[in-house]
Amino acid sequence: MSDLGNWFRTWWLLLRWNAASSKIILPLSLVVQMMLAVGIVIGFGFLAPVTDPEVALFLATGAPTVLLLTTGLVLVPQVVGTMKQQGSYDWFRALPAPRSAFLLADITMWTVISLPGVLLALFVASIRYDLNLAPAPWAAPVALAVAATAAMVGYAIATALPPRFAQLLTQVLVFVILLFSPITFAAEVLPDWLAAAHRWMPLEPMADLLRAQLAPESYAADVSQALVLAGWGFGATALTLVLMSRRS
Repeated sequence: MSDLGNWFRTWWLLLRWNAASSKIILPLSLVVQMMLAVGIVIGFGFLAPVTDPEVALFLATGAPTVLLLTTGLVLVPQVVGTMKQQGSYDWFRALPAPRSAFLLADITMWTVISLPGVLLALFVASIRYDLNLAPAPWAAPVALAVAATAAMVGYAIATALPPRFAQLLTQVLVFVILLFSPITFAAEVLPDWLAAAHRWMPLEPMADLLRAQLAPESYAADVSQALVLAGWGFGATALTLVLMSRRS
């Protein structure tokens, strides 16, 4: 069998192993995703009644990104941090398997976990605000790219920082994602310096790229946003692989 074939076989075995070892956390993660999907779409409407169709569409197309970011930037670092504290993370690193296969197996698992909430959020939003969403053919690949990038950045956070610091940072990120990022509201309402910073952070590009695929008749994205997303994804991957290859 070729080296590439061995790599994919190792990745598949590690993916199954990770899923089996996470059989308790995975159902809970799905439940949290479902609650967030309903809470974001309906709960935000309670905070500020959504009567304008444009506001409703912006909220509906931003909610999936909030879910993906919550899983990738909050849940993933917390779980990986717990693994580091328990010693299972170092045990996985010691396996005779490529670090890249182990990392991609974990990222694949978390990416798949984050997708059901996206579908539920769109379904609830369509009913709640009477929207007729017509996603573009590239909506699914873009959603996968956003989910994988969010999970990869979250993994890099957990790998680079001590578990307690990483978990503390995730608590801060929850507030940044929900309250200070132009995902469910327009960037124009933010201070100029914060709006400018978001153009280089991955949150707004993720939201705009996915929004443009969920409602292509109303929104558009540009190449610069895709480049920002790619830069964060590849940068986080490279950093994580370097840190995983170091001796403890």
